[in-house]
Amino acid sequence: MTKNISVLGSTGSIGVQTLDVARMHGIKVSALTANTSIELLERQAREFKPDIVGVLDENAGKKLKIALSDTNIKVISGKTGVIAAAQYEKADTVVNAIVGVAGLLPTLSAIEAKKNLALANKETLVAGGSIVMNEIKKVGIKLYPVDSEHSAIFQCLQGCPENSLKKVILTASGGSFFGKSRDELKNVTVENALKHPNWSMGKKITIDSATMMNKGLEVIEASWLFDVEDKDIDVLIHRESIIHSMIQLNDNAVIAQLGTADMRIPIQYALTYPERLPSPAKELDLAEIAGLSFAKPDYETFKCLSLCREALRKGGIYPTVANAANEVAVQMFLGEKIGFLDIAEIVEKALSEVNFDKEDITLDDILQADKETRMKFGR
Repeated sequence: MTKNISVLGSTGSIGVQTLDVARMHGIKVSALTANTSIELLERQAREFKPDIVGVLDENAGKKLKIALSDTNIKVISGKTGVIAAAQYEKADTVVNAIVGVAGLLPTLSAIEAKKNLALANKETLVAGGSIVMNEIKKVGIKLYPVDSEHSAIFQCLQGCPENSLKKVILTASGGSFFGKSRDELKNVTVENALKHPNWSMGKKITIDSATMMNKGLEVIEASWLFDVEDKDIDVLIHRESIIHSMIQLNDNAVIAQLGTADMRIPIQYALTYPERLPSPAKELDLAEIAGLSFAKPDYETFKCLSLCREALRKGGIYPTVANAANEVAVQMFLGEKIGFLDIAEIVEKALSEVNFDKEDITLDDILQADKETRMKFGR
């Protein structure tokens, strides 16, 4: 069980809930990082008393340094601060809750420092899966998935014989627009897209849920985490978000993990594995829910899901390009510069223009592809 953590992205949804778990179980927090949410970060620092706090934004870092001048907490600004937190010697586990591909370098830094990883940053494996997994094997650290779906699969696999996994079944809520046609989605607003039926999440991941891009990224992540091919990963719409994912074994038995829609369950399991401790999440009452529904995804309307599968099959830098194009497209949609359906169109266009045939990719390849895609398709 984890005794001491560093939380990267502590002011976001996952970061805040990670601190809920740390508070409940007395887990020491030695380092925190955030981008610009200084008031919340200051409150967190005063409560948990970390040794260091990293602030990505330089100006915000200066303000926090002044605000915490009456404490012994060291404030480090810029990328240096994030890397310092990822490699902080006292932490045995790094919780990476940074949003987007910006989480890749901190992940690699934590691995280099031989820290166990509780990974909520799916883009780390989407963009750099081969590099990350190779480095993990090389240094021998543990990787615990925090995404509810991948945590569910990880939990279902406990006690299963080696090589008994036949299929991974990722469940999806369907987001804000399940059942809508493309015509109905032409003029939806940012406000409409941010109304998720079950989960309380940040804006970017909520939009990704609405486009089904989030599930596409999770397909790629699952491929790396559980060493399965695209053909062995199913996606199933499950509106209630009670079954968080399932596995099918060689004898066709299906094992599922159920629970309330509360991210503190997978976060806690990543931090306390293999222990099962009391949780801040409420109990699941299936009688109250009464029914569970399932449906196949609409790959035509929600093209991002099929585009991610295509990127996974092609490999190389294709997943990086898909992720980068999506990140800039989501920002443009949130800024009301493009329509909802344009997000998938931008991802599709970016993938169609990739010309890359190297079998082995390097970190430089990934960073260059990410940069070029953002420059080309961002506005």
